[in-house]
Amino acid sequence: MEDVLDVYQRPYDPERPLVCLDETSRQVLGEVRAPLPPAPGRAARHDPEYARDGVVNLFLLSEPLRGRRHVRLSTRRTRIDFAHCIKDLVDVHYAEAERIILVMDQLNTHSPASLYEAFPPAEAKRLADKLEIHYTPAHGSWLNMAEIELSALQRQCLDRRLGTRGTMEGEVATWVAARNAAATTIDWRFTTDDARIKLKHLYPAFHA
Repeated sequence: MEDVLDVYQRPYDPERPLVCLDETSRQVLGEVRAPLPPAPGRAARHDPEYARDGVVNLFLLSEPLRGRRHVRLSTRRTRIDFAHCIKDLVDVHYAEAERIILVMDQLNTHSPASLYEAFPPAEAKRLADKLEIHYTPAHGSWLNMAEIELSALQRQCLDRRLGTRGTMEGEVATWVAARNAAATTIDWRFTTDDARIKLKHLYPAFHA
């Protein structure tokens, strides 16, 4: 825990950007019947029946100090999908960075080993060498600031029926562009000192 909190206290460095990664999945749900439009004093009405069209996985990358984020959609959430998300991170979004400070949880796919499953060894090592990885502790995924961005994405964009993957991709891209244009940052105030006070029951107790 303290490792991640100490990383969050580092000053902004464009050569070594801090990026938080998290992922979630959403069902693609379409309307069976056209909703009734809103009327005075009444919201739009949707039929409770809906059509399922699979599940989409969303990888979210958030750079909290710059107010920048990217979302990548995939059909699955395998090691290969994670590896391609990392390749985008390194080669597309932060190609000029000397090293990327990456915070993420301990999901079994969130490992440099995934890069070796997806790419030849030399390419996998090249990507891994660009990363300085810090894992949130078990049961401590709330320390990942990307969870805050995922919550905003859910409330502002995904909390409704989106009938096709293409529709979801378009809505997510619009949301990302708007938040990046506004440079919406995260004001993280929970420090190592706070943890030692508020979460002291998690620390070992030493008795003289």
